[in-house]
Amino acid sequence: MLEVSGLAWAATIGVIVLLLALDLIVAAARPHRVGFREAVLWSVFYIAVAIAFGVVFWMLAGSQFGIEYFSGYIVEKSLSVDNLFVFVIIMTTFSVPEEHQHKVLTFGIVLALIMRGIFIAVGATLLNAFSFMFLLFGLLLLFTAVQLFRHRDEDPDVEDNAVVKGARRLFPVTDEYHGGRLFARIDGKRFATPLFIVLVAIGGIDLLFALDSIPAVFGVTSEAFIVFAANAFALLGLRALFFLVKGLLDRLVYLSAGLAVILAFIGVKLILHWLHVDIAPGVPEIPTPLSLGVIVGILVIVTVASLVKTRNDPAATAHPGSLRASRKKADEGAS
Repeated sequence: MLEVSGLAWAATIGVIVLLLALDLIVAAARPHRVGFREAVLWSVFYIAVAIAFGVVFWMLAGSQFGIEYFSGYIVEKSLSVDNLFVFVIIMTTFSVPEEHQHKVLTFGIVLALIMRGIFIAVGATLLNAFSFMFLLFGLLLLFTAVQLFRHRDEDPDVEDNAVVKGARRLFPVTDEYHGGRLFARIDGKRFATPLFIVLVAIGGIDLLFALDSIPAVFGVTSEAFIVFAANAFALLGLRALFFLVKGLLDRLVYLSAGLAVILAFIGVKLILHWLHVDIAPGVPEIPTPLSLGVIVGILVIVTVASLVKTRNDPAATAHPGSLRASRKKADEGAS
């Protein structure tokens, strides 16, 4: 079991808070369109920070926990690419001005970190108290994998999100953006701006993704510190990655199918672990190094196959996938 001191927790959280503060300061001080060169530099910076943390952690905690961190980071990074698909859909649906996309993404990442921190604390507590939670998490991932594979060629309906609907019922919303403000006062009446609805939409989507990603990374490691660090460092680079690859996302046509396979694989790993611990010690477990190899292999195959597909068929377009059929698809099926 990994022993993490309060000082180590404080130092890790401190680094993450400083990086978030840097993002917020840049977003607030100079709203602008993020270009390709800037996105590359920020992406390299965040990946370098995540790797440096992993190397130091490996040296201090040992190879086993080091492998678990890098495995968790890769899992979360791959799942975060699916987040990017949905972010693109949200930005397009609400026509977010390019100079405010930086701010929206940064606040979205802050919301995601807060929600995932809560899920990690709850998940770790449940796993420590009830070993059968490994079975429940495994079944949840298998269900998610099946649903994602079934609806891999669909886009989630952002407007149909329950959180977005609730926000629209609570606040009247203006038709136009008012700079970078979330609320505006018109004729003495307080209105929410579309930017507020965008933040609500991203927060709601982040909540759904947390329900998948947290059990997935617990399938790689049961250490709450590693789960938190892997999630945090994967999410910190999400803003820069959005601006770097948003023009390339349409080419990853097999990504949703690949993520479904990864989630199913981790689900099986969790169920085997539960069987090994609670039912029969003779049941084999999937070692973490093998998990890392399988996950990386799937991502490489998916990426290469997607690029070959779009090269031979330029009309092919990627979709983030959905956990349920969209209203449009349902209407088409009924007609």
